[in-house]
Amino acid sequence: MFLLDAANGFEERLLRRWIEEARPADLSPDRVETLRIPCPRRSRGSVDAGLEPCLAAGGDPLLAPLRVAWLAPRRDGQRTARLSDLLKLGDPRDPGSLRSRWIARRDPGRCRVVAGEPAPASELRERWRRAATGESGATVGLADFVARQAALALERAERRLRGARYKVPRFVRDEVLSRPAFVGELAQVARELGKGDAELRREANRYLKEIAASTSPFVIDLMVQVWVRLFSRGYDAALHHDPEEIEQLRRLCQQHSVVFLPTHKSNLDHGVLQTLLHENGLPPNHTAGGINMNFFPIGPLARRSGVFFIRRTFKDLPVYKLVLRHYIDYLIEKRFPLEWYIEGGRSRSGKLLPPRFGLLAYVVDAYRRGRAEDVLLVPVSINYDQISDVGDYAAEQLGGVKESEGFRWFVRFVRRLGRRYGKIVIRFGEPLSLAKALGPADPEADPDPDEESVALQKLAFEVCVRINRATPITPISLVCLALLGRGDRALTAQEMVTALDNLVFYVRERRLATTEALELDNEEGVLRILEELTRNGLLERFDGGPEAVYRIAEDQHLAAAYYRNTVIHYFVGGAIAELALLRAAEEDVADRTAEFWKAAMDLRDLLKFEFFFPEKEIFREEIRQELRIYDVEWEKRLERGPEAIVGLLRRIRPFSAHRILRPFLEAYRVVADALGHRDPEAPLDEKVFFDQCLALGRQYTLQRRVKRQESVSKVLFGTALKLARHRGLLEPGPAQIRSRQAFAAEIRQAIRHIDAIETLVRARQAGVFGAATPTPVQPAP
Repeated sequence: MFLLDAANGFEERLLRRWIEEARPADLSPDRVETLRIPCPRRSRGSVDAGLEPCLAAGGDPLLAPLRVAWLAPRRDGQRTARLSDLLKLGDPRDPGSLRSRWIARRDPGRCRVVAGEPAPASELRERWRRAATGESGATVGLADFVARQAALALERAERRLRGARYKVPRFVRDEVLSRPAFVGELAQVARELGKGDAELRREANRYLKEIAASTSPFVIDLMVQVWVRLFSRGYDAALHHDPEEIEQLRRLCQQHSVVFLPTHKSNLDHGVLQTLLHENGLPPNHTAGGINMNFFPIGPLARRSGVFFIRRTFKDLPVYKLVLRHYIDYLIEKRFPLEWYIEGGRSRSGKLLPPRFGLLAYVVDAYRRGRAEDVLLVPVSINYDQISDVGDYAAEQLGGVKESEGFRWFVRFVRRLGRRYGKIVIRFGEPLSLAKALGPADPEADPDPDEESVALQKLAFEVCVRINRATPITPISLVCLALLGRGDRALTAQEMVTALDNLVFYVRERRLATTEALELDNEEGVLRILEELTRNGLLERFDGGPEAVYRIAEDQHLAAAYYRNTVIHYFVGGAIAELALLRAAEEDVADRTAEFWKAAMDLRDLLKFEFFFPEKEIFREEIRQELRIYDVEWEKRLERGPEAIVGLLRRIRPFSAHRILRPFLEAYRVVADALGHRDPEAPLDEKVFFDQCLALGRQYTLQRRVKRQESVSKVLFGTALKLARHRGLLEPGPAQIRSRQAFAAEIRQAIRHIDAIETLVRARQAGVFGAATPTPVQPAP
């Protein structure tokens, strides 16, 4: 018995003709029957009335689903749809009655009959019984169940023909809302709220419609074409990636549930990753998006291309939370790849933001309840040479208001892409297995909530660490790092080569990943980067003298700091080691080794809300490896006294503390001083307090008490306030006066050590001491 999934009469005739032509000679026509099933592509039709009695009869016919698949035209060896095809004629894979006749006559190779995996009626009856009684079952009749199974079998068969890039869910509403587990939990919520079951079912249906993506292969093609045209306005059309990483992902997606966790630097991020996966034949991600992006025309198109929208807050909406949890369960169970930004929103500073745990908690919960044997978290680093939004980010750090998303905002965003911003590079970090991190799933276990919370935080932080490890260094980030280290001084191209020399040495010595071969040790390569930054207004060039000089343009220091901060994590360990060495070299120290490690761990604690540090022992080993680059026996130097320690310091290249840690610690100083000026009994209004910090920071900049303009940043003030709150410094009471003074003193001491490093930098530049040849040792990976 053939179950025909036909969108129109012409397709049905094609299927019947195929059956007749493919029928073996020894199989009589009276032993072959056909029945119609609903066509999911058109969301129309009903189950043939003859299917129910057929299934109820005593026989055991073999049920085989059939469908006509329409392919896109072949171009350059591939069957792809162009944007013009999609806009003029509609989806080439669903051509309609008239157009399908034309295709079948003019290009019959685009018309294929697809046969789903057949199954005996007895097996389908047994599946239906198991589904009806199991936790993930559906409350539908046997005929509807068989029709749905036939449609899913055809989807799998058609996917083998078209490729995994068109793997999209079907029957989401029934799969989520009709499961006994969901129905039972919804009834429990109804009793708790004192509401009727029917009322909550309508509410759940409304929420699922608001949340769920309604993915369409047609719109996926359309959006990929749009994304390519959009980001190619400002960037290289080709997305730079590692083919080996793509092949690893292909294998993972075939075997496991996969969650992509990319960085969020630009509103292009979703389109970049979607395009890369699509072009390489990988399944489309189901991407979590903020409800603020669900505006016309972006929202409807995004939903049809795989975005599901969630509200910013829903803690007081139990039905909404229940629907979202079961929707995530469904995606994990069916191995539809998930994607969201673990940072929650776009980073305004360039540095990876602290992780948000909400959606990750839903995925971990689904794994613990046995929805998948394993779930792999895939860190993704999306890197841009330059970003069109960086000016907006800088304005927000200075107290500006974020522009609300809408159609006008979108038009301005597109217009800004008219400039050239370089290339886009995507790197994938080492996947993190939930099975390995959490152990085997045990749905019957009763876990401790505190232990679950700690495990969740460790997972999120480990993902962030792996994102940082996967992030390559761009030439622009190094140029900005060098320029910011020179303050407001303008440099010639040759002086920039000298300023970059130690940084390039460090990157090569550590074998750090880069987006391209570094050509910063010659004037031509440096000039190319300087001119790119000048064209986009980040730098200004003065060429009225004998030589052209470049410096960071007025009010562009935060923009330059953004690019520096994208790779700052590679230099933080070395910067901390420098300051710890200075502390160990002070005259009042008895046990210099112990003081070195105490200073390093104190700085780690001071900056723990700013950077993603590994576990303490791993952090210690990273510091050891950092200093072994310059002296394999550096630890023995600590006990030889201050001169030996300063001698070790002079071997370090480059010095990092003054350009890596100074902006953060100066921002912390502003916050500490602002807290010191406050009445300890007065409640703290954050908005007013940040305005006070911005004003105090500008005053300190004019007085040169703050040496880096990028230190005056609302983002950095926010992190400093978070640290102060963690240390209990925001609690009212007179006892806080002394605690706040100690906090300010700790920061001032660190800044004094940074001043000492800057003195060593000036001495090196003046030729007072040279850079001794280091004894290189390959750092631990």
